[in-house]
Amino acid sequence: MNKKLIIIIILIASKTFPALSGDNALQFTDHIFDKRIKTVQLYRQEWNLSYPIIKLNSTDKLVLHFDLIDDNPGSYSYTLIHCTKDWEKSDIFTGDYLEGFTWDEITDYKASFNTTVSYFHYSMIFPNDRIKPVLSGNYILYVYHYDDPDKPVLTRRFIISEESAKVDISIHRPQTGTGGNENQQVDFTVNLSGADITDPVRNIYSFILQNGRWNNAKRNLRADTYGSNELKINALSDKNIFRGGNEYRYFDIKSIKNSREYVQRIDYRAPNYHVLLTPSADREFKPYFYWQDFNGKYYIAVQEGRDPDVDADYVYVYFTLPAQSNLQGGRLYVSGALADWSFTDDNLMVFNPSQNCYECTMLLKQGWYNYEFVSITGKDSNGEASVFEGSHYETENDYHVLVYYRNPRERYDRLIATGSANTLNRLIY
Repeated sequence: MNKKLIIIIILIASKTFPALSGDNALQFTDHIFDKRIKTVQLYRQEWNLSYPIIKLNSTDKLVLHFDLIDDNPGSYSYTLIHCTKDWEKSDIFTGDYLEGFTWDEITDYKASFNTTVSYFHYSMIFPNDRIKPVLSGNYILYVYHYDDPDKPVLTRRFIISEESAKVDISIHRPQTGTGGNENQQVDFTVNLSGADITDPVRNIYSFILQNGRWNNAKRNLRADTYGSNELKINALSDKNIFRGGNEYRYFDIKSIKNSREYVQRIDYRAPNYHVLLTPSADREFKPYFYWQDFNGKYYIAVQEGRDPDVDADYVYVYFTLPAQSNLQGGRLYVSGALADWSFTDDNLMVFNPSQNCYECTMLLKQGWYNYEFVSITGKDSNGEASVFEGSHYETENDYHVLVYYRNPRERYDRLIATGSANTLNRLIY
């Protein structure tokens, strides 16, 4: 055997792998652990506004992008972690769900060009010749510094489906109960014809995601009815009802020379650019108005450059929301994919009594952005966007239904089917 190949095999075999446990719940979410890491995106290779859902044993690929804001590059590696339907580490060995190596290096990176903020842009495509998942289900993409595998740099959720069953979805205004003007109901049928399923009523669990979010997902839904190889979730309860919300607010910062949509002013104060957005309006009690949005996502773009990955600059963006008083008993956040759908000090709105407004500053890469204002009150950790935003049954939203099967003879949750629908019957990527 080739000596170089022997050395590589020995190094891989001796590699220390992440000591994961259920104690650190953030490891099993979409989270950035290193503050120098920005603009993390994971999507299907063909479209950068798609959701990270691929089919098992197909040609589907996922693409990871992120930036390291630093003057020097870092050395990063990654591995994939199989999870239960509830995002806990599965009780199976790495070799059971990965073919090839159990980890790999991220070698594709390049330095920013002619930007006020220096950074290195990293990208990686998988599954690939070195790492290939062979089981369906939930996965965590776990990125870490090469020399410190027990400390994640970032984590991202993605899912792999067998598509051995079919899901039909119907979205409509709730017909029973209260909230018909603000809510959307997601009914669906799972057709199990041809699937080898033991006791589907007990062993199949369904989840519903709105716009790809997990923080407000409807979880572990059981069938209301079963017959003729079909499981149905319908209007028998409110377990499949979502707040419709509103179309997302947006702004355009792909240019640092000219103010574009919802940008009031751009200032250069050495060494950075500062973008003041047009003050937002309170939409809570205003009628619904449709405009096309990204459903909370963002798109990196730059006008004064050719390659958005490295030509786009980082700028300080100032959000302002006029308000007569401070929100009592709660906190207000700028929410969306720009903040990983999370609620931290980085996207917290602070009330300024001298100006009667909420304010927040975020460091963002140039592009188009969607966002909304979300309030957190009491013990609620998911947030409510109705305050300042309003909620309407007409609002355009994406919905995904995920169908998991736990075979009593196996030790992991299979994802046997996914279904997607848009309230306007548009194609979902």
